[in-house]
Amino acid sequence: MKSTGSTGSTVAELVRARWGDHRPGLHFEHEKLTHHQIAAGAAARAALLADLLPRGVEPHIGVLLDNTPEYPLWLSAAALAGAAVAGINPTRRGAELARDIVHTDCRVLITERSHLPLLDGLQLPDVRVLVTDSDAYGELLSSYADATPEISAAATPAARMLLYFTSGSTGAPKAAICSQGRLAAAGQSLVTHFGVDSSDVHYICMPMFHGNAVIADWAPALAAGAGVALRRRFSASAFLDDVRAYGATYFTYVGRAVQYLLATPERADDARNPLRMGFGTEAGAVDAARFEERFGVRLVEGYGSSEGGAAIQRTPGTPAAAIGRAAPGDELAVVDPGTFLECPPAVFASDGRLLNGDAAIGELVNKGRSPFEGYWRNAEADAARLRGGWYWTGDLFYRDAEGFLYFAGRTDDRLRVDSENLAAAVIENILARYAGAAAVAVYAVPDPVAGDQVMAAVAPRPGADFDPLAFAEFLLSQPDLGTKMAPRFVRVVRRMPVTATNKVARSALRKAGFRCPDPVWWRPPGSAAYRPLAPSDVAALLAEYRAHAREGLLPPG
Repeated sequence: MKSTGSTGSTVAELVRARWGDHRPGLHFEHEKLTHHQIAAGAAARAALLADLLPRGVEPHIGVLLDNTPEYPLWLSAAALAGAAVAGINPTRRGAELARDIVHTDCRVLITERSHLPLLDGLQLPDVRVLVTDSDAYGELLSSYADATPEISAAATPAARMLLYFTSGSTGAPKAAICSQGRLAAAGQSLVTHFGVDSSDVHYICMPMFHGNAVIADWAPALAAGAGVALRRRFSASAFLDDVRAYGATYFTYVGRAVQYLLATPERADDARNPLRMGFGTEAGAVDAARFEERFGVRLVEGYGSSEGGAAIQRTPGTPAAAIGRAAPGDELAVVDPGTFLECPPAVFASDGRLLNGDAAIGELVNKGRSPFEGYWRNAEADAARLRGGWYWTGDLFYRDAEGFLYFAGRTDDRLRVDSENLAAAVIENILARYAGAAAVAVYAVPDPVAGDQVMAAVAPRPGADFDPLAFAEFLLSQPDLGTKMAPRFVRVVRRMPVTATNKVARSALRKAGFRCPDPVWWRPPGSAAYRPLAPSDVAALLAEYRAHAREGLLPPG
């Protein structure tokens, strides 16, 4: 008999419901686990966790892993134990990485040997590190092999389940809280919305430290009793082979993943695959159409604020370039953050270009009841999100006369690069170490395909010239410069533009973008070296923006 999905008000109940289910539940490389084995593995880890966590401390664990079976096993274990998982981003470095672990009060850190060098020299007081691919770890777990999936009294719907990092406009990343109840409800909602059932196999190739993979891929699979197939790290070249080998029917994506897949060599049998849909963000209408034509797979673009405060669903009749309308229960509006007044509807040219972006683009807010559960130990950030009784997403949108919503980027000094939210202030603090600069400023420019690119303005020291080779070498030598933080464009200014209060005039820099009167250096994709941005480069970039229907997001040239 075909097993069906389970309902439950907590993730722990969904995990326990798989006990006794001997269908295939997890695929990873040459390894296979049944749903029952996953539940048993979760039970063992939950029992271990109960012994490891000191009494009276916050039950938080950090997970610094690639997408291996240990990741969903520890998510499931934390659910049973009533503990919270902080997804630790392995692209973070040095003191910034240590800060993420310490800030979230992780008393146990789950990692693997390949990531141990990241921890060298870090100050992690009172943190117990478990290395999943070590003999010591196997011996430790063996003592709990007979555990059954008992649900702790702490595993209530309101119990913290996830602490996942999302960057704000200033300072270090903030840890957004997601409870067991909200995560279970999100999974069950997607099961209903997309018709997921126990015969599906969810291919998880996006990193599991990111909310997309856990909330939009793992949670609905758990709720439906569907199988999961893991890819350690996303690989465009291996994507189709994995999908076929595992019989995958559903996957999620963020940022440039779709563009990477489209860049692989075409094959005559591309459309011969078991996938029925992909769900994600930032593919763009043009590439979504190309993907469906080539692979025979429909992509459903969605939007969900990382913190859970607002959601947009695509419905029949949604224009190709739009995301959709507000999800049931949300009262969304596009608002001028200075006046709190709603922005006027967008006006489009006959070719689809946005004509009144200055007036129509504003910040997306939820005026209704928001499921936002706050940030971990960050009351200031909570207050910034909930201003005037509304939830402010920090994302820019515009809406058409029919109420359909269109994504337009991040507010002010927030950037989203290849699906990662970055804070300009953090990057600026690193670039400020460059001895050849008197001043630096970091801001976003639209990416030709999706999200943003990092642009920096650099004012050389008096009497000095900008040295692109020295600057590139400096970037490579910074241990805390994340892999997506290096500026794509560098504008060399003689004097940094400032406001009347001597703050950097980022709005003026952003408005000019890379088409400005000052010299601009850039790194072409795939290169670590900077070279002058020539007119031919600008022309090629503009053609790429046009090809992806994003030229309207650029300031006038």
